[in-house]
Amino acid sequence: MANEQQLIKKVDGIANVLSAAGIGYTDYLTQLTYILFLKMDFEKEQLGLGSKIPEGYKWTDFCNLNGEDLVEKYEDVLKELSKQDGVIGTIFTKAINKIDRPVHLEKVIQMVKEENWYMMEGDLKGALYESILEKNGLDKKSGAGQYFTPRPLIQAIVDCVDPKITETVADPACGTGGFLLSAYEHMKGQSHDIEKQKFLKNNAFFGADNTSLVVTMASMNLYLHDIGVDKSPIVCQDSLIDTSDRMFDVILANPPFGTRPQGSVDVSSNRPDFEKTSDNQVNFLQHIMSIIKTGGRVGVVLPDSVLTDTGATARVRRKLLDEFNLHTILKLPTGIFYAQGVKTNVLFFEKGTPTKEIWTYDYRTGIKHTLVQNPLKRSNLDDFVDLYKEGHLAERQETYSQENPNGRWRKYSIEEINNDESLNLSFKWIDEEEDDDKTIVEYLTEMEIISADLASSVAKLKDLLEGVYDD
Repeated sequence: MANEQQLIKKVDGIANVLSAAGIGYTDYLTQLTYILFLKMDFEKEQLGLGSKIPEGYKWTDFCNLNGEDLVEKYEDVLKELSKQDGVIGTIFTKAINKIDRPVHLEKVIQMVKEENWYMMEGDLKGALYESILEKNGLDKKSGAGQYFTPRPLIQAIVDCVDPKITETVADPACGTGGFLLSAYEHMKGQSHDIEKQKFLKNNAFFGADNTSLVVTMASMNLYLHDIGVDKSPIVCQDSLIDTSDRMFDVILANPPFGTRPQGSVDVSSNRPDFEKTSDNQVNFLQHIMSIIKTGGRVGVVLPDSVLTDTGATARVRRKLLDEFNLHTILKLPTGIFYAQGVKTNVLFFEKGTPTKEIWTYDYRTGIKHTLVQNPLKRSNLDDFVDLYKEGHLAERQETYSQENPNGRWRKYSIEEINNDESLNLSFKWIDEEEDDDKTIVEYLTEMEIISADLASSVAKLKDLLEGVYDD
């Protein structure tokens, strides 16, 4: 049996062949997911563990075919399995074939055929799939990076929020499932009690995304770690119009930023309790605030605009400060996400008591990261996690002082915050010149983002002026 590096090399080798034929990494990864699931189901059935896939639509029904017969039968399998219930229907959500040349489809099937996947150690299967997802996230052509949060950042957030094995954990914009998987790894060693482990694998998690191929990847990612084997915890839905009454102990998320796409259902029509805004990030913050239990804990990545914008955004901040304990903000540098120029923060808060003070860690000023040459590592955030002191917040000590004005860890009282009528939470105190050593590619990426923001602003202005001025 091949080891992880050998398997990754095989996967990448076929990716390169398909790329030369015009098949993108995301399309390849999606088909690989379908085929891998079917092969694992076959192996499981061979061991006498049964199968829930209907007769006529299994691995053995197409794996030895070739030519157009292969393509035709494979597409028939995808169509049928997309109609099924449980984990099968979730993984095959809106499944269609994106590898229509038989010779290319045969290569993927042959690679999967050569390995025994079901009996492969769970950590190896999971690590392999995670590595493929990460590579896909770095593929700028695919745009898949928007669904992939850097794992070192996720690990640091999970370590701070510290989900317990008896708690429920949700991500309403789950992407490929990184937060849920990291939470699982954090929780699984907390107890060997059989009932607690059963709850952890079958009932602890919930994830949602409105993109079918992402739901497929997230479901498979958890499935390969033995989470949601019968019923996936991932659903394909638009969280912003979800009006279910389900509540959670912990929420971990990096929701999409920007303006809600044209043609989407109006959020305010479904959620009249929300401050009306077209900004995804503000609506997701409101959604998270509405589904976290009293006493529950949140770690969420949000752009600077959530901390600085006026109007509806400021009113949401007011509610956050009044009804939640926004105790910590981690200021992040650019260069760690697919969208290079976006300045982001992690907000940590609890529901049930008002904010009395906000501790802020500036991991932005003077910090330089890139996705390839200098990617974020978990060790880069060790200092923040140590100072965070989860479970012992009263023992926190500032590193900022008059003697050390550039200390990165500083506390602001609610009185100081309320003195600013705009409730601007974009705290900045480190006096340090930032070197402008961006590459040409980074400049171009920032220009793309600025152009997109400008187009979004123009669209908003047109909506506001609609009907005001007639020809």
